[in-house]
Amino acid sequence: MARFNAKAARQGPTSAVHTSGRTARTHQGGRGHLRDARSELFLLAVANFVSQQTFYESGGDRDDRFTALVRRLAVQDPEWTAGLLGWMRTEGRLRTASLVGAAEYVKARLDSGVQAGPANRQVIASVLRRPDEPGELLAYWTGRHGRNVPKPVKRGIADAARRLYHARSLLKYDTATKGYRFGDVLNVVHAAPDAAKPWQGELFRYALDRRHHPETAEPPARDRTLRAHRELMALPVAERRGVVTGPGGAERLAAAGFTWEALAGWLQGPMDAAAWEAVIPSMGTMALVRNLRNFDEAGVSDEVAATVARKIADPAEVAKSRQFPFRYLAAYQHAPSLRWSYPLEQALGHSLGNVPSLPGRTLVLVDRSGSMFFSRLSDRSELTRADAAAVFGTALALRAAKADLVEFGSSSAAVKYRTGESVLKVLGRFHNLGGTDTSGAVRRHFARHERVLIVTDEQYGSAGRGPTELIPAGVPVYTWNLAGYRVGHGPAGGDKRHVFGGLSDAAFRMVALLEAGRDAAWPWLSRDAGGSAA
Repeated sequence: MARFNAKAARQGPTSAVHTSGRTARTHQGGRGHLRDARSELFLLAVANFVSQQTFYESGGDRDDRFTALVRRLAVQDPEWTAGLLGWMRTEGRLRTASLVGAAEYVKARLDSGVQAGPANRQVIASVLRRPDEPGELLAYWTGRHGRNVPKPVKRGIADAARRLYHARSLLKYDTATKGYRFGDVLNVVHAAPDAAKPWQGELFRYALDRRHHPETAEPPARDRTLRAHRELMALPVAERRGVVTGPGGAERLAAAGFTWEALAGWLQGPMDAAAWEAVIPSMGTMALVRNLRNFDEAGVSDEVAATVARKIADPAEVAKSRQFPFRYLAAYQHAPSLRWSYPLEQALGHSLGNVPSLPGRTLVLVDRSGSMFFSRLSDRSELTRADAAAVFGTALALRAAKADLVEFGSSSAAVKYRTGESVLKVLGRFHNLGGTDTSGAVRRHFARHERVLIVTDEQYGSAGRGPTELIPAGVPVYTWNLAGYRVGHGPAGGDKRHVFGGLSDAAFRMVALLEAGRDAAWPWLSRDAGGSAA
């Protein structure tokens, strides 16, 4: 009798997030499912804005859970954890959580004496992608673990400083508000200049001089940007506005590396239309998006506004900016002029480029319970997880061949929309619906759909069977977790039950893979994922 070489029934495609088989109660009292350590860390990481309070967890408790998971897996599974941290900072677009994670990864490995796995120095360098981040990581380490900075941390920071420090980054990020300025970082980590950048030695010396001897510090003679900046800074205040509004003003500001923030302080007066129009050509896409209200209040001309609108709506600029889709919703809500509505709608559409066009009938359930409204997505945003859920759910419905879009909380209701309608317009039809009866929404609205997508924090309070148990085993259920709580609303990782995480649209690339009958691995391990979220 064949015992080993027998044809077994093939299990369907699986995704990376798995439950452990153990059950627990959700924060709302529903019967939930615990995840394995890697899955718990992944879902927490992609939804974690450090120190951010959520409805069911304090910022401190959430940070402690994140740190404990990173430290545990840094020892038990260093390759996987290093991959997660690097991906978080790049495709995951999470600055602070990745910096904290890298520091705790190295601390745990040094404390335990573990040598196997990626070099600690490389893990530190992998999460430092913006010129102010070497100082950020150094400040975190010394504040948390003391001023004795180990060699792998110093060397990783030094590698990043060589890669990131140049004239324009010095002007933008080396400011008096920072606890660790560029010169402090160079002093602590003893970073030698990059031999392939002959100008960097002079730049490093200038960074040290302007930190310790600002009254006598002289920019390098051959650095035109720093010299031009020095010349403009030396102008009397009374002459500055005339330089900005005069012939070639925009070009002079750009050549001197002036940001809009620096210009506002330099003028020592209001940012009027002329000032904005001079600096707008050198502003990045997201700086433009954040300042639309300011442009309107200053009276920027329609001609310049049209230039801004074209840049905001440019697909290449949207891709380059690497912003979450909900950033465009925030701008839409706060910009008073209708001239920005269409370009913001276009930009939002480009940022949701990974949302698939699903065939057949799809049920999209969007969580609009009170817990989704409680906490903002970040300290700099007024938007909530409920806003993000509505953006993604609406985009899914509009792209699908035939979709039923439903909002749910204590009750549930269909959200009406028309094919081709604006995402931003549909968002105005969502409500705050109180508690979280996910199971009740499934019972009421599931009607032989070919798949179900649930955008939620998973903290349902329904009695009896969980929401995914109410859906026939042969129907795929895709849960998009936006909060990263410990307990999920259903099992995951097996056939037809999948959980994704995060606040970008990248997870939806996985839907096409799974429905094509292919497994979806962790994003930093999957070539097919193209760097998307699992």
